[in-house]
Amino acid sequence: MTRPTPDSAVAPPATRPGRAAVTRKRSPAPATGLRTPSWVGWLFVAPALIVYAVFVLRPIALTVQYSMYRWDGIGPSTWAGLGNYARVFTDPDLFASILNAVKLIVFFSVIPVVLGLVIASTIRRIATSRLALVARTILFLPQVIPLVAAGIAWSWLLSSNGLVNQLLTYAGLGGVTRAWLGDFSTALPAVGVIGAWVLLGLCTILLLSGLSKIDPALYEAARMDGAGPLREFVSITVPSLRQEIGVCVTVTVIAALASFDIVYVSTQGGPGNATMVPGLEIYYLAFSERQVGMASALAVVLMVLVLLVALPIQWLTKDRSS
Repeated sequence: MTRPTPDSAVAPPATRPGRAAVTRKRSPAPATGLRTPSWVGWLFVAPALIVYAVFVLRPIALTVQYSMYRWDGIGPSTWAGLGNYARVFTDPDLFASILNAVKLIVFFSVIPVVLGLVIASTIRRIATSRLALVARTILFLPQVIPLVAAGIAWSWLLSSNGLVNQLLTYAGLGGVTRAWLGDFSTALPAVGVIGAWVLLGLCTILLLSGLSKIDPALYEAARMDGAGPLREFVSITVPSLRQEIGVCVTVTVIAALASFDIVYVSTQGGPGNATMVPGLEIYYLAFSERQVGMASALAVVLMVLVLLVALPIQWLTKDRSS
């Protein structure tokens, strides 16, 4: 009997058609580490939350509590309920301070934002020139100067014999010269001019940063369609800067409603109560007249007013493209 040779040995079973093309999916290897508990993340947030609660939430809660009492800050307190809040809206002097702050919105917010848009668009057109760098530096300079120093400097400029009146006299307009910060009719607008000067540079820089993200092709296409500078500004620049305008308006409106330092340095609320604002009124009530409860009530009203104005602005300027 002949031994079979290797060539005549039994061949392995034939491979199934398409078996080589089939890739077997392997299940992922089981995780070897332990899952981190969800509360561990709160440990990283806890320091910030504690600081925020101690220095922000607790003072707000205490202010609301004090606003319910008549208290001089030292002796025993007397329950007043909502009486302090009623006085805020019925006392002519207190309510006038709120109206003055609302009037300052025109100077602190509207003027800087509108002028900032125009100046930023102009600087964008000459961005490659040296004049653009000089303009940005000069406009942002008020943000570097302390507000106290700015208030003192403007008090000198707007005084009876200040530089503004001297220039008006040299120009033949001596009849309109006056103590701009000491006149009942011009004191509040003069304070508003100081605020507009301070906030103009901030708005301009914020809007310039927003202009840098606009595609230049949009302006080129508009020019090809025959659009002029005004049409480009209305149809391209303003809609593209919606979020930046919202930030500028929010910051400047809060600065107008919560203004204190500029008014305190330049006029101290005078003449009379012509430039009295809530921030300054709160200071006088708490530290001069010893009406801590009344000052706390006005502070709560001011906080609510700021929220009622700022939150709708944020909602209206929110980016809804997503």
